[in-house]
Amino acid sequence: MLSEFANGFKVTELRNRVIFTLVMFCFFRLGAHIPVPGVNAEVIEQLFNSGSLFGMLDMFSGGALSKFSIFAMSITPYINASIILQLLKAVVPTLDQWSKEGEEGFKKINKLTRQFTVVLCFVQAYGMAYGLRMAINNPGIASMLMIALTLTAGTMLLMWIGEQMTAKGLGNGISLIIFAGIVSRLPDGLKVIYEYLNAGTVNLVNVILFAVLALAIIIFVIMITEGIRKIPIQYAKRIVGHKSYGGSSSYLPMKINQANVIPVIFASSVLMFPATIAQFVNVPAVRNFAEYLRWGSPLQTTLYVLLIIFFTFFYTAVMMNIKDLSENLKKNGGFIPGIRPGQPTADYLDGVMSRITMAGAIFLAIIALTPNVVAGITHIEGIYFGGTALLIVVAVALDTLKQAESMVIMRHYHGFMK
Repeated sequence: MLSEFANGFKVTELRNRVIFTLVMFCFFRLGAHIPVPGVNAEVIEQLFNSGSLFGMLDMFSGGALSKFSIFAMSITPYINASIILQLLKAVVPTLDQWSKEGEEGFKKINKLTRQFTVVLCFVQAYGMAYGLRMAINNPGIASMLMIALTLTAGTMLLMWIGEQMTAKGLGNGISLIIFAGIVSRLPDGLKVIYEYLNAGTVNLVNVILFAVLALAIIIFVIMITEGIRKIPIQYAKRIVGHKSYGGSSSYLPMKINQANVIPVIFASSVLMFPATIAQFVNVPAVRNFAEYLRWGSPLQTTLYVLLIIFFTFFYTAVMMNIKDLSENLKKNGGFIPGIRPGQPTADYLDGVMSRITMAGAIFLAIIALTPNVVAGITHIEGIYFGGTALLIVVAVALDTLKQAESMVIMRHYHGFMK
């Protein structure tokens, strides 16, 4: 495999794309260390405690939020804008029509996503500046507007870098930026383990056990992420003029983890919101409620699992239109053996999708709870391993590897693995 991987870099296009991607990573990490003017970063760092929504956002930004740099909001507003527009397709006919118009429709949706991102950026940036006004050296409307504009410009620059990586680099640029932000925290995690060993808090057995569990969890995530349910499809034979079409067999792939990491993000955001609000208000009821929902408590863990299951079914139902899928099969002369076309096919696919979604929801809940389980077994705390970060890293790595392998196959007719 290593020789095939080395041969892959002999392909000029692949090599240039990899180099371009690495250069863009350098710009991203450089911007993550350029502070926003007029802000006391030491005060902001005190807010990033366990259980805070800021902690999860800081993980996505690669530590840029805790430093309050120009990339403090990372690419999160763009992702939020994309998710909101995807959900609106179910209720806004225009968006649904654009999604069916191919390349032209994609350009319209992409343009609207960028415009919506600017609005979300400014609103979120001004809200952050107002909420963190105790860390501003000269708090006032002018200072908060300057900070909001700086953060908005930083996010839009990061969005442009992501689009350039998609066009000229390797893989999806937006996903790679999040990937780089998460992976950049790995040295800090290794440093924590090293400090634990020096202090005698953990021993070598705990570290080895941590490595074994980490490897097992990564393998499990890869298996489920790549897992699909193949629904057999038979196409009826058609005769047009003197030619025969159809009569072939295929299958309809249904991913086990159809919703990907979105349910975990939604559930985490909902449960971390009270703890975040409690840091800014001095209301006993709010602080008591936030204490009940502290990270790792029985109530928080139970609600976390239930919300992940709920959002998995909700997001899958919105994104996967079973009725349209059944109609498209019928129009193309396809049918499931033993199932009548039309409504019976839709009912069958809906039943299969429900069972697969439940399996995917349980998988997401298990992965989301792995940080607590791993910390309890190995006694190594302070290292975020599992949940959102692991799912994103594995998914992006697999997607990038597939794109690189496709370029090699086009030139050498075999990929990294024979």
